[in-house]
Amino acid sequence: MIKRNIKVLVVEDSLSTRSMIRSIIEDMGEEYNVFEAQNGFEALKILPTENFKLIVTDINMPDINGLELINFLRTTPRYKNTPVIIVSTEKTEKDIQRGLALGAEAYITKPFKPEELQNTINRVLNR
Repeated sequence: MIKRNIKVLVVEDSLSTRSMIRSIIEDMGEEYNVFEAQNGFEALKILPTENFKLIVTDINMPDINGLELINFLRTTPRYKNTPVIIVSTEKTEKDIQRGLALGAEAYITKPFKPEELQNTINRVLNR
């Protein structure tokens, strides 16, 4: 049996939240390989090093925020089709619509249940 290697980049400035998201994704199976960036700037340095199948990003981060990161991804041919899930404390309808309009496939508001993130990842990756 061929083992799938699904590389996921988690972009989140809170160490505890980043670790929690990593753990939730790793609980989905050993085929998931999680990479971490503590902000959008670090994500831009990591992106070219791997072929990511999914990016999970926060919005409010220092340097380059999540919306700026998504804008970069959607305007760069190599990443324009890479699915993005936003996980954020920003939960107004305007925030959610803005994130989806920029090109995110899904928007999850904090706090969230592990199953919500796992179900969203499955839906996004199997579309």
